[in-house]
Amino acid sequence: MVSNIKSKPSSKESPTEPFKRAVTGCLRALARKPELEVSFAAERPGLMGGKVRLPEPPRKLSKTEAAIVRGNADSIALRIACHDPAVHRRLQPAGQQARAVFEAVEQARVEAIGARRMDGVAMNLTAMLDERFHRGKFDDITDRADAPIEDALALMVRERLTGMAPPPAAKKLVELWRSTIEDRAGKNLDALENLVEDQRHFGDAVHDLLDALEMGEDRSSDSDDEDEEGEDERRKQESGEDGDAADSDDMQRMSTEDSQVSAEDMPDAAAEAVDAPSADMADDSDMGDAETPGEPQRPRQFGANEPRGPDYRAFTPKFDETIAAEELCEPEELDRLRSYLDKQLSHLQGVVARLANRLQRRLMAQQNRSWEFDLEEGQLDPARLSRIITDPLHPLSFKSEKDTQFRDTVVTLLLDNSGSMRGRPITVAATCADILARTLERCGVKVEILGFTTRAWKGGQAREHWLTAGKPANPGRLNDLRHIIYKSADAPWRRARKNLGLMMREGLLKENIDGEALDWAHKRLLGRSEQRKILMMISDGAPVDDSTLSVNPGNYLERHLRWVIEDIETRSPVELIAIGIGHDVTRYYRRAVTIVDAEELGGAMTDKLAELFEENAAPDQPARRPRRRVV
Repeated sequence: MVSNIKSKPSSKESPTEPFKRAVTGCLRALARKPELEVSFAAERPGLMGGKVRLPEPPRKLSKTEAAIVRGNADSIALRIACHDPAVHRRLQPAGQQARAVFEAVEQARVEAIGARRMDGVAMNLTAMLDERFHRGKFDDITDRADAPIEDALALMVRERLTGMAPPPAAKKLVELWRSTIEDRAGKNLDALENLVEDQRHFGDAVHDLLDALEMGEDRSSDSDDEDEEGEDERRKQESGEDGDAADSDDMQRMSTEDSQVSAEDMPDAAAEAVDAPSADMADDSDMGDAETPGEPQRPRQFGANEPRGPDYRAFTPKFDETIAAEELCEPEELDRLRSYLDKQLSHLQGVVARLANRLQRRLMAQQNRSWEFDLEEGQLDPARLSRIITDPLHPLSFKSEKDTQFRDTVVTLLLDNSGSMRGRPITVAATCADILARTLERCGVKVEILGFTTRAWKGGQAREHWLTAGKPANPGRLNDLRHIIYKSADAPWRRARKNLGLMMREGLLKENIDGEALDWAHKRLLGRSEQRKILMMISDGAPVDDSTLSVNPGNYLERHLRWVIEDIETRSPVELIAIGIGHDVTRYYRRAVTIVDAEELGGAMTDKLAELFEENAAPDQPARRPRRRVV
């Protein structure tokens, strides 16, 4: 018995660790990068900054789930091995829809290379695609308006290059477009098969395909000359003839940026599909997987926020709603969802609770230092009553509590409730918000918890209204907003606690229009009477609403978000903080932090709040009253 006990390892390995090691090894081998950094998380897979993130496999792993994880790994590895970002950047078209098609077809090309050579890779990619389209509910669509043409084209290109039919969940999507595409561009699709190994000529053929579909653009001789020069430059760099370090660094930087947008997975939003890498990492949280045709273009350079301009508007706001969480769900279901949330993160609650207690101690320390003693009036100081016993002529001593910076404060936590937050991120966000609300309430700080999403995928009633109106051009925001109040600032934590379980409800998380949500939360804060107002945005990506961005400029929502942020940061008394989950929000917000894993959210939230409270604690404290001198 003793020998058996000694033979057991000191730390028990997770059942999924051998599988993770195997997938990581295969990915590195396929990508030809033995030192490639690979991590697993319950978030969307992708590639960013040379680091790969794959979905966390469940502890009880089925064959289908294993194939999906391997499919994501194979897709990313093939993108690294078979895709030249510099060539892609030179060939990509300028139009938003054309870029979306170009990117989707390029991804189909690199995946086809692996599928043609390795049957196992082909099966893995098929499982991944089927799960992706099933998750996006594409197997239920009946209207072409709900079927992104770039997805249909990419699947038809895959069919031509590999001979494999679209996965079951995407068959309806392809059939809605097949006749039109075949009639207009069937010959162009056939021409792609012999060019699959040549990215440059394949890209030229895709431009011909776009022309046949009336989505192309004129390519001038200057552009062709530039392509030739760029190709020569690339050959020089590959052969070591180019000694210009600055150019090499610049090329490496641009290559890194393009690698960030090498989409490997479609986001949870039903409308989301792969977009062009010129929209520089439209959602870093996607780790390169969520560049959608309607996703905003993000400028490559850091700079001042763009003005909103007069063009941002809602086509119709009458279908928008601001609603309390309890109105979206029956009380019994809210209780069940809250119990589910607690079970999901029972182990994390202790960690976040310790962080919250640390925050409370820091705040209470400020409170404990905020007393003035030996005053002529105020509260009687019992600690100094002994003076009266020893010296009856000694006057009574009084004390008074100073005004503290955090006593007259309200904090709003604005949580992104988009589909990309599904899984671990939204679970952690809900738990952290819950524990922080309880902690700050103990310290006398009022907390409001808000969420934002849309009422429907693909536009909802607003889009139907637009279709009925004859599809006027540039309609503005084309979806129904849903702004959720989980906890108002004046509501006690115990009364609103179960509301946070609503975030676990299937179907709640849809698309995100960050600019209007931030403006809504900001206006609610401005209406408060507290002297100090803090607004914390927690998000994992840029604003995404396919319905809006499919009929407006590609940066329409992002430009509005930048304007709202600038307006708050430069002209409002509200203090704005942002936390990005796997997403570099520092390019938007002046005061921001980015975390790689949702598990870090509790620490980031408590640290940023503690910094805010402490940085203004010393100034502005009332001057100490002079002590009474005893003669």
